[in-house]
Amino acid sequence: MAFLFFYSKQWWYSSWKKYVEQGTGERLNDEWYSESQQMDLLSSKIVARPGPIDNSDIVVNESEGNDLQLNRMLVEERDYVLVSQEVWEKLSDWYKGGPALPRKLISQGDVHKNLMVEVYPLCLKFIDSRDNSQTVIRLSKKASVQELYEKVCTLRGIEQQKAHIWDYFNMQKYTLLDASNQTLEQLNLQMDQEILLEVQVDGNHSSQFSMDPTGNELALVPIEPSRSSMTIAGGPTLSNGHSMDYSYNLPQGSALSSSASADTDDKCYVYNPMKKGDRGGLAGLQNLGNTCFMNSSIQCLVHTPPLVEYFLQDYSDEINTENPLGMHGELALAFGELLRKLWSSGRTTIAPRAFKGKLARFAPQFSGYNQHDSQELLAFLLDGLHEDLNRVKNKPYIETKDSDGRPDEEVADECWKNHRARNDSLIVDVCQGQYKSTLVCPVCSKISITFDPFMYLSLPLPSTVTRSMTVTVVYGDGRGLPMPYTLTLIKDRCIKDLIAALGTACCLKSDESLMLAEVYEHRIYRYLDNLSEPLSSIKNDDRIVAYRYSKEEAAFKTRLEIIYRWQEKSTSDSLKGQRKLFGTPLVAYLGEDKLSGVDIDRAVSRILSPLKRAVKLNSIKENGLVSQGIDEASNSHNSRPMDNIELEETSSGELSFHLFLADERGSSCKPIEKYMHISSGKPIKIFLDWTNQEDEVYDASYLKDLPEVHKNGFTAKKTRQEAISLFTCMEAFLKEEPLGPDDMWYCPKCKEHRQATKKLDLWMLPEVLVFHLKRFSYSRYSKNKLDTLVTFPIHNLDLSQYVMNKDGKPHLYELYAISNHYGGLGGGHYTAYAKLIDENRWYHFDDSHVSPVNETDIKTSAAYVLFYRRVKSGQKIGEAESSGTHMES
Repeated sequence: MAFLFFYSKQWWYSSWKKYVEQGTGERLNDEWYSESQQMDLLSSKIVARPGPIDNSDIVVNESEGNDLQLNRMLVEERDYVLVSQEVWEKLSDWYKGGPALPRKLISQGDVHKNLMVEVYPLCLKFIDSRDNSQTVIRLSKKASVQELYEKVCTLRGIEQQKAHIWDYFNMQKYTLLDASNQTLEQLNLQMDQEILLEVQVDGNHSSQFSMDPTGNELALVPIEPSRSSMTIAGGPTLSNGHSMDYSYNLPQGSALSSSASADTDDKCYVYNPMKKGDRGGLAGLQNLGNTCFMNSSIQCLVHTPPLVEYFLQDYSDEINTENPLGMHGELALAFGELLRKLWSSGRTTIAPRAFKGKLARFAPQFSGYNQHDSQELLAFLLDGLHEDLNRVKNKPYIETKDSDGRPDEEVADECWKNHRARNDSLIVDVCQGQYKSTLVCPVCSKISITFDPFMYLSLPLPSTVTRSMTVTVVYGDGRGLPMPYTLTLIKDRCIKDLIAALGTACCLKSDESLMLAEVYEHRIYRYLDNLSEPLSSIKNDDRIVAYRYSKEEAAFKTRLEIIYRWQEKSTSDSLKGQRKLFGTPLVAYLGEDKLSGVDIDRAVSRILSPLKRAVKLNSIKENGLVSQGIDEASNSHNSRPMDNIELEETSSGELSFHLFLADERGSSCKPIEKYMHISSGKPIKIFLDWTNQEDEVYDASYLKDLPEVHKNGFTAKKTRQEAISLFTCMEAFLKEEPLGPDDMWYCPKCKEHRQATKKLDLWMLPEVLVFHLKRFSYSRYSKNKLDTLVTFPIHNLDLSQYVMNKDGKPHLYELYAISNHYGGLGGGHYTAYAKLIDENRWYHFDDSHVSPVNETDIKTSAAYVLFYRRVKSGQKIGEAESSGTHMES
């Protein structure tokens, strides 16, 4: 079991995590914590203990006892989290509240099995034919038909042998459900669909049953219709039984439903050649519960001319049932039948139940009723169709070779031949191109060149919106005072760009480097060492410090963090002696192999040296401490800076500063003594207790008031995102950039993983070119959708300037379909624009609704995936190719 857990307005779960992660408990004031731990906890903000758990906001109806109905629009990690039964029982015992929302863990998929929590069980509306009453029942989609019979019969108080339940999708009889172990998912029953209950009562039969001449009951079971010589694959019936396995049969005499209602793709389809005058391709797809993402992708694919031509012909010989990477040909058959339905049913809406069932079997990530990404589904479909139609039955093993300075043409041709030796299908013929990938090692400058196939191009959307950021530069070696710098950067840039801009602003030398850190509550919260991390991870109210070092010093292995504390003055006896953190922590690097308290003391003295006050020469020492007056006239002949005056050790041999060695979390500490041995090679964190002694020698004002990244105000000028072109996106895609820390490249020369630079170049373009506009961005710190308007050509998209291989093929393309996404993250709505090539006219496909649209209206900020086809030499723009959509008998 797993349980749902709600993020309330007070962010209960988030607050609870912060509460437990801070290490606090119910026993702060007793002996469970050491004195230093208690002081440390009091010095930072303590998160209060959260109140009772409250799941009421996500429960729609609590009147059904334990069968609680949930809001349908919940998004995991935004509205709820899943926890195990053990965790739930502990939390509910400690914090009370509820209600409990148990959910089952189910296995999804046939080829790739995934364990998933069934947040939304299957909801069915069963209609009793005796009185037309409706009752809502909920079962797991993994429940058997037998379990469905048992639940329905128990609710209605009838004997199971007298009950007959029909699949009553869209209020039409499809299949009589036999009480078997077959699951509801296998029967393609959909969320919120109807099922029909018919009951035999006291020897009399309801009107839905027929009688034979002897008075025996005749159930209206499906009777297989006669078949033509053509099946769903467009050829003779397959001996392997795929046609029979895939389709359900229609009752004898049944006809296709009218355009006012929806047909389904799980009826047996009898192929009839299309004749001139038929208008195919204008059928909509019924939304089966957040399946608009699927409908959008399907409409774009079924309006791709080469796919239409292929799947309307006989492709049975190319189905590969033996490919271990494929779906035994079932995905190709399901897609082929759905395409034929959409091109033969006029304007009748199709309910793609069977196709959705195939997705659940072979791609469980798309199962259920949550919204998904149309591009991710598109990538799966293209790859799945390729493997199901791969003409290569036995893939040879081919060892890849390095380029070794050979000409690009030779290497590219070799890589493409190797690829085609293992991959040969309609999808490769039509949709796959090739790009050149160049990796350069940042250490040894080793260059690796490969030529890889692609099925689509994922283009970034460069931002034109800027943001102002203030970062304070602090010398890590005591060579200067802290100095804040305010920079203006493009909003979607990364840490690398911030460091580059900051280096220019502070006149960073070639032998120096900057290390960025976020400071929170006077501690270093985290180091920003991931150069590819987006700037969006830095919030306006964060405080960022850039520590400046020589590169030689930064190579030292031991990093020293110095955190400042001062003793708070209070009239309360309970607060006397407590220490409070203040100021900006400083960071230094130590090169000594063996460290002692004296080494730490000297490092602190060095890094604080720029903060020394100007003092008079008649300073005196009292009790071993330096006491001086401040000279207001800095140019006085009897005053000088304290460059050579340091806090001296007392006669007892103590250090200049009151230093404490802290553990990694800073929750406990112990005094640092003069000859104490301190381990080197790993980060060292120390507390420096700031007393009157330090305050007389050093000006602590430079350590205080660390500015925020951006102070919001009424005068702040907001910049708007400007429209960008598809060519700008293409240039950003082809731009050289460093690999991310999770994509380290193994350098064969260094024999180590390196963060290499990568450069992509287009080498060969396919007949059908798909552009994915990366509107969605995800990171550890944020999720975002870009609604930037991307301007793209509808006709005459010329990519010649981006293609390195001059093979003589035209690189001119014409747009024929668009997958659109409206709304924000975790929801929204998908539609499609597609062009009927024969009519040279655009249509808008919004689930079941299909309407014509002007070509001038298809360019919107919702465009997500663009589909282009190559314009062949001599072909006029908009001219129809032979696509098989008009066929004579």
